[in-house]
Amino acid sequence: MTEQQAEPNKWTEIVRDDPAHSHRYVERFRTMEAEGHDLAGEARLIDALAPRSARVLDAGCGPGRVGAFLHALGHSVVGVDLDPVLVVAANADHPGPTWIVGDLAELNLPSDVAADGFDVIVSAGNVVTFLAPSTRRVVLTNLRQSLRSEGRLVIGFGAGREYPFENFFDDVTAVGLAVDVCLSSWDGRPFDSTSQFLVAILS
Repeated sequence: MTEQQAEPNKWTEIVRDDPAHSHRYVERFRTMEAEGHDLAGEARLIDALAPRSARVLDAGCGPGRVGAFLHALGHSVVGVDLDPVLVVAANADHPGPTWIVGDLAELNLPSDVAADGFDVIVSAGNVVTFLAPSTRRVVLTNLRQSLRSEGRLVIGFGAGREYPFENFFDDVTAVGLAVDVCLSSWDGRPFDSTSQFLVAILS
């Protein structure tokens, strides 16, 4: 969200109140990678869904860990994030993909980047829970419009983050998306009424 809008993105509010937050976030994942943690779980699922050499949009890319893994597997990756600090880190740590500072609520990719859409769009890292509630359907619509006709949109987020799963499913239906598969983790575990995490594969 832009500063002029009445209801700011929650990430924007966090950074406004704690300017060092984004830098700590970057260093957290750099440390985890240096310590050998597996940071590619989301990307492995996306790679399994995608055709070879797919066009992938990493929506809310953060410092680039998901998009970087997909790029290394031969996909053409565009990453968009609201936070310039995170995009700077993505460019520094993971050259190759196209990393762009942008607001998913006002998604306006350059024509040469948007091209004819994306085979897969991924939004990991609880990105949708940081959206201002008034923009949730706007963002879902923007992502739907960025998909190729046979494309898939994959969104993952946890429970207890002020975006109940049932509200998310209502928003998905309202913007004309269909729920193909629901999982409770990025490694393919089934989703049920007790699940505390959702990975929704939409088309």
